[in-house]
This record gives sequence, structure tokens and C-alpha cells, in this order.
Amino acid sequence: MSSKNKSSYSGECLCGSVKYSVDYLEPNMGNCHCKMCRKFHGAAYATYAQAKRENFHWLSGEDSIQNYIGENGTVRKFCKQCGSSLIFQDDLDDNQDDPDTIVHFAAGTLDTDIDIKPNVHIYMESKANWLKLEDNLPKFEMGRNSKLI
Repeated sequence: MSSKNKSSYSGECLCGSVKYSVDYLEPNMGNCHCKMCRKFHGAAYATYAQAKRENFHWLSGEDSIQNYIGENGTVRKFCKQCGSSLIFQDDLDDNQDDPDTIVHFAAGTLDTDIDIKPNVHIYMESKANWLKLEDNLPKFEMGRNSKLI
């Protein structure tokens, strides 16, 4: 079954305080190697799935969501109870009212299986030096529109 045909996906933080659903997944899913994502996730990279804002719904626990605003103005949303990484957005406003705005959410928080897989590595300029990548995904110096390496 294609992700396009699935009617809903669900996910939650580690403690279950924050729950969400996604009606439709966008085809882009990426591994971000930037320093902030590595630190925020405590891992070599963060894997984000995408959905349009109109297709992403908080089901419960919005009062448990905490924002961290990075030096560059980007916002990371996490559960203030358990610390689970949930959302990345470009800035605090991030076109909150535009249904076409893309929500980047931590793929590891999904509880339902999905058919899409990561299709890119981004911010390779910040990749952990101890990580050896052995896949054939495109690798970009910075974002998806930057120089391929």
C-alpha cells in the first residue's frame, strides 16, 4: 500500500503525553546531520518525515510541548515531560496559518509503519566524523538545494 493511500498515521512522545496524527505524508524524508539536530536527538543524525500543516494534527498534550529556539532562529519542539524530540521548524512563526506549510516531524516518534524511506542526507558539512555512511542517498553540503558532495 502506498503512503498516499493510507488514511492516517499516528505517533507520540516517549511518555505518551503528546500524541499526533498525520493524514498524508509528503514524499521527502531526510537525514539531517547538522550539529543542532545531532545534539537535539542525541544521535549521529535526525530523520524527519514531512506533512503539510493541514495534514498534521495534535491529538493531545499540546500543553506539554516546549520550544527551544536555536541561535539561528530555528525552533525545535519537544515534550517537556520526557524530552522526546518532536518537531523542527524554520522559525517561531513558521507560517502557522498556512495549511501548505510543511511540518518536519521526528520520524522515530511514529507508531505506525510507513512506506517511505529517507531520500537524502543534508548538512553533511556537520556530519559526525565517526559516522560511515554506506548508502547511495544524495549527500548535500547543507540543505537540499545546496552543493552535492
